[in-house]
Amino acid sequence: MNRRDGIILQKVLSEVNIAAGMMKGCSLTEFLDNEMLKRAVCMTVINVGELVKNLTEECRLSHPEVAWKEIAGFRDITAHKYQTLRMEDVYETAVTDFPDLQQKITRILAE
Repeated sequence: MNRRDGIILQKVLSEVNIAAGMMKGCSLTEFLDNEMLKRAVCMTVINVGELVKNLTEECRLSHPEVAWKEIAGFRDITAHKYQTLRMEDVYETAVTDFPDLQQKITRILAE
């Protein structure tokens, strides 16, 4: 992996860790009732997706276990279709998908 991809993956990991901290112990109901948290997590989703878009194709192809295209696609939905975005999907991403992504990125960086 080249240095640039390593830096980007470190930043992805940092963003995912930030989301984990914000969401710690947060139920779906609490999330849906907290406008500031919803917006903060959406910004994190956008940041992760934007970072992923900047990885080299070689890096993405070398790690098909990560849903790079879906991550970037959800970023686009979050950024451009905010008014129709289902916050339940954002919550699920933060509590289920991000921890999985965290594990995968950690393994990639350890190679």
